[in-house]
Amino acid sequence: MCAHAGGAARRMSTPSSRPLPLDRARLRRLGLPEPDSEGDKEDRGRVLVIGGGAAVPGAIVLSGIAALRAGAGKLQLATTRESSLIAGMTVPEAMVIALPAGRRGEIAPNAAGALKDAVEHAHAVLVGPGMLDEHACRQLLERMLPALRGATLVIDAGALAELGRIRRKLRDADAEVILTPHAGEMARLLGVTQASVDADPLGMAQRAAEEFGATVVHKGAETFVAPRRGASLRYDGGTIGLATSGSGDTLAGVVTGLAARGADPLRAAAWGVYVHGAAGQTLGRRVGRLGYLARELLDEIPAEIRRVAGGRRGSR
Repeated sequence: MCAHAGGAARRMSTPSSRPLPLDRARLRRLGLPEPDSEGDKEDRGRVLVIGGGAAVPGAIVLSGIAALRAGAGKLQLATTRESSLIAGMTVPEAMVIALPAGRRGEIAPNAAGALKDAVEHAHAVLVGPGMLDEHACRQLLERMLPALRGATLVIDAGALAELGRIRRKLRDADAEVILTPHAGEMARLLGVTQASVDADPLGMAQRAAEEFGATVVHKGAETFVAPRRGASLRYDGGTIGLATSGSGDTLAGVVTGLAARGADPLRAAAWGVYVHGAAGQTLGRRVGRLGYLARELLDEIPAEIRRVAGGRRGSR
């Protein structure tokens, strides 16, 4: 696995006024880590997905399967005790960590201690899918940050809302960080109106990348990938069918799985966005412009990665 630099070694990005197109040719130039043919599942990385709860127990299922479909070797799902049996039976490939729930039926902040070992040994950690209690989610994330050991941390959904309150701790964590907000989440992340975000989605993505020292995937009709340094990317291949429940959980899982394989944040984000969009295009042609489900995207991911890679081995 690749080594990740800690927060102290980070440099701020210089925003680019014009994003580069995120297309197949650019992905091939970026490359994607490929495991050695004689390696095992440990060589493909360990993913930990933290989330779910009483209201949305299936979100981590989508994210976890997406991470495996992207090529990660091992999967752990951390959710409430009430949801753990469902998660384990739905994803028998995963090890499930059952955690105490808070008053709203989601993971309690004091569960961070029970996650310490899993967080320390993960290559990529995803926090947020299916989590609606934003305050508890922020507390849980804050308490688990010290346990990170060079992992890639992907933050999605409910974990984004109060991130500004722990900005400094996030920047100091021993992790590379990827944020995956849509427009509403971006507005809360930066403390601005959604109208401001809609008026300048690229600029807001670059601002968030600079303020949080992270690679930012700003989801929308056009998706922008803003790295901590260097040029931003623009993906315009998304379809209306992708605007469906669970689609964001799937995208976050793909990005996390690619990061576990050893892709740096820009590669993981860029490949994840493109492959997710291509899977939507494939289903749009086969099923229809509208009406396919987020879980149907999962089976398309390996084939889309293979098509883009063109059988070539990427650089590690």
